[in-house]
Amino acid sequence: MSSPHIKSAVVLAALTALDEGRTPERQMYREAVRTLLTALAERAPGRSVEVRVPPYGAVQCVPGPRHTRGTPPNVVEMAADTWLALATGRLSWGQAVTDGRIQVSGNRADLSDHLPL
Repeated sequence: MSSPHIKSAVVLAALTALDEGRTPERQMYREAVRTLLTALAERAPGRSVEVRVPPYGAVQCVPGPRHTRGTPPNVVEMAADTWLALATGRLSWGQAVTDGRIQVSGNRADLSDHLPL
């Protein structure tokens, strides 16, 4: 089942810009990233993994032990274009990890069961 978030106008506009070889406008990029991060948090509620897409946003998600202070033990970080591709199914988790497009730390930081949205 796909999320209605991936069909939002801002996500589609950002993907179109990327497909055309352009960088989306900053505000559009931020809104698209945050829309899909919110969808991930809704799909995998919890606070055991922090997903970061600097400088646009971050969420905590995935059920499990909650982290409260300092750097979380389970972190996933990536560029905005990688996040949009993963969230919408244009890039697989395995391929992104193999290509070094994702920085992952912690034993709970595998999001492959939750992506694409």
